[in-house]
Amino acid sequence: RYCQSTNTLAGTMLKQFSLLVLFCAVVLFSSPAEAKLRDGDCEVCLGMLKKLDAQLEKGERSKAELVEAKVRELCGTSKGRENRFCYYIGGNEDSATGMLREISAPMTRGLPNERICENLKKKDNAICELRYEKQIDLKNVDLKKLRVKELKKILNDWGESCQMCLEKADFVKRIEELKPKYAAKDEL
Repeated sequence: RYCQSTNTLAGTMLKQFSLLVLFCAVVLFSSPAEAKLRDGDCEVCLGMLKKLDAQLEKGERSKAELVEAKVRELCGTSKGRENRFCYYIGGNEDSATGMLREISAPMTRGLPNERICENLKKKDNAICELRYEKQIDLKNVDLKKLRVKELKKILNDWGESCQMCLEKADFVKRIEELKPKYAAKDEL
């Protein structure tokens, strides 16, 4: 009887241990798959790294410090979502974190931009949640059908304001006044 109860106990413990090992294996091997980029992921990250690639010269690409200086320079002129990306990676002076080395070190080793963004996603998922705002085609859009928020955004993107605008019609009128000035810049 004693041998039967110890065999049953040993068999139960072996089953529990096997289940624990299986659970650990599933957890360990399923985590990296979440870091892979899907279509539309890391849109701003990929866009900024593409701009950075275009600005880097061959000699600058080999030293992490030079890459980081170029990132800070690029971030100095960024606006909107790109500025938010710079804040997340530490490219702005007011950034709370500093992950520039996570960009510069892989870039000096020749890692593709997609892989760099995957690594950044592992560190901070918010980096890859950034998306570019939709661009409004001013030639074909009926300004009267846009929301006031969108009209304000157009003016803000141009660096203009409308202090005396109280109604939607006022914003439309102001954009129509400024349209020739900024439409010529957009075509260049």
